[in-house]
Amino acid sequence: MLQVTIPIEKVDGIIGAWGGRREALIDILQDIQDVARYLPRPALEHLSKELAVPLGEIYHIATFYKAFSIEPKGKYVVQVCLGTACHVRGGRLLADRISHDLAVKPGKTTGDRLVTLETVGCVGACALGPIVTVNGEISGKMTQPKLVSMMKKWRG
Repeated sequence: MLQVTIPIEKVDGIIGAWGGRREALIDILQDIQDVARYLPRPALEHLSKELAVPLGEIYHIATFYKAFSIEPKGKYVVQVCLGTACHVRGGRLLADRISHDLAVKPGKTTGDRLVTLETVGCVGACALGPIVTVNGEISGKMTQPKLVSMMKKWRG
């Protein structure tokens, strides 16, 4: 089962690793998310108390940066590039296929928390478009048949 929370002791360890400094808030949030795969509210509440930072300020940061998520992510975080090069080569069709086949909208996670579907503006490897990344691993020159094969692997 996916870890969807983080023990407070682990949060304390992360805070300590950054010297308990308010200036390290973004780094601490990144480390918490690396462990929990998102930013759970109890961890943010504890962080607020420990760093004497208002919870609203922490949420402002956590929701401002696209790299952070306050919602649990799936085991597989699937990103479909919709930058110009990928879009004209079928990126939108790939995103639509994943959305249809897995019954998940972009920005959301399947009910079983297996797949989170995200669309991104650019991956930075335009020559390989269209691109789909899974947990950060790039798959370029994606086709519908290759995508269907990938989806079968996610389902086990």
